[in-house]
Amino acid sequence: MRFLVILLLVYFGIHRLSQSRSISVASETTTSGTVFVNGTAPIGRIDDDFVCATIDWWPTQKCDYGTCSWGRASLLNLDLNSPILLNAIKAFSPLKIRLGGTLQDKVIYESQNIKQSCTPFVKNDSNLFSFSQGCLPLSRWDELNIFFNKTRAVVIFGLNALSGRIIDSQGLATGAWDSTNAESLIRYTVNKGYKIHGWELGNELCGNGIGARITADQYASDISHLQNLVQNIYAGFKDKPLVLAPGGFFDPNWFTEFIAKTPKTLQVVTHHIYNLGPGSDDGLINKILDPSVLGGVSQTFSNLQSVLKHSGTSAVAWVGEAGGAYNSGRNLVTNAFVFSFWYLDQLGMAASYDTKTYCRQTLVGGNYGLLNTNTFVPNPDYYSALLWHRLMGNNVLSTSFSGSAKLRAYAHCSKKSQGITLLLINLENSTIVQVSVSTESASSSSNTSFKNPRTNSSTSSHTEREEYHLAAKNGDLQSQIVVLNGKILKVDSSGVIPPLEPILKRVSDPITVSPYSVVFVVIPNINVSACK
Repeated sequence: MRFLVILLLVYFGIHRLSQSRSISVASETTTSGTVFVNGTAPIGRIDDDFVCATIDWWPTQKCDYGTCSWGRASLLNLDLNSPILLNAIKAFSPLKIRLGGTLQDKVIYESQNIKQSCTPFVKNDSNLFSFSQGCLPLSRWDELNIFFNKTRAVVIFGLNALSGRIIDSQGLATGAWDSTNAESLIRYTVNKGYKIHGWELGNELCGNGIGARITADQYASDISHLQNLVQNIYAGFKDKPLVLAPGGFFDPNWFTEFIAKTPKTLQVVTHHIYNLGPGSDDGLINKILDPSVLGGVSQTFSNLQSVLKHSGTSAVAWVGEAGGAYNSGRNLVTNAFVFSFWYLDQLGMAASYDTKTYCRQTLVGGNYGLLNTNTFVPNPDYYSALLWHRLMGNNVLSTSFSGSAKLRAYAHCSKKSQGITLLLINLENSTIVQVSVSTESASSSSNTSFKNPRTNSSTSSHTEREEYHLAAKNGDLQSQIVVLNGKILKVDSSGVIPPLEPILKRVSDPITVSPYSVVFVVIPNINVSACK
């Protein structure tokens, strides 16, 4: 009997492991398909620093589902002397960083004019967001800005939109925003010569809100007030910071009213994405590998794009915060290789709907950091983000794939070279996909046989393309070690980010995309009008 129990435990243990890691031992098969790229005109245009990451306020005591995953990753205690952290940011040259999160609306800023105690956040479950009010010391603000200047980061700062308001029993925050404290910080920032790319008002207070909410009409009035502050404080500056809002989940009616009432006072509309549900969900990996789940959020991008198009505003869309799975993500999922499928698909999809910037939650902290919370060693998504940043250019091309539904394809004009760059994501667990590329549309093509990229006299000398194949170490989707073209990526003893080197292939050959892998392909000999 005891032997039978042991056998059953072993069986269910192995079964559970195979389910959680979504690794198949089936023999590999090969299929083929064609990526169709319409290069007549771009369908969107992204910022040069499209890739963005967040640094949050959460203290060490922030815990979810019995796990405390934030360590010393807060704006108030992050180790700014780490060489790995420094090099990781500098590698982007620049990396856009959004400073903010849930607790930003409970932060007060130390002021030179007003003597006040400046204490950190304290855990208190009876308070909004389960923490007391916290304070940003000016000395820490100095340290942060010196660090950002050293790393050449492009900084967005989230202001405390709940200042001066009363929150009723239904969560409605009433009254106008009291900008006194924020104004003191902005003036101090300008007087010290610190460069801020944008000031964002509030975090997740739109629509139904998270913890509290503000009406669209009042929020629009507050944004007008912030815009006036920025114009006055930065008077005489050639380049003034952007004004961003509302930094929350897309609600069609709320956003439509808000945008209509801020046609000249708002430059960027920010929204958040956590479309995979809670980090406690045992089925996260299956969701990540499901094309219908990945594609489901496209409706949000489409709806926001439509609202902006028909509103008459000049404001553009950003994803201001996106961690996929809320409440700090899930260890060995949102900080492991498997999450690159979700993350890169999000970048490709957001760009195709003319989103200008995409801010990942987080740079460091929680279970979804681009860097390890304790060591700052890059997680797999860091390298995915860095490759995107270096290879994918501003102009976004309409792209479709004829073949497996589990092959996701996106294309941009190349960033620093001639031609186009493809992003190919293979969600198949045991199928190799041989991909060819055509600049003809799928509808006009008579069949889906391989079509070599078109060449012309000015580019015919380009007979090779660059390929960057990303895969998990040993095929383990929950590995936090990524392999590029067969070589493990790791920082050296000095904390230097490793080079990301391609392999060269003949442009006439199909692109081989292995199971559970990602490939960036730079094709120099495709010359389309959208990339001229």
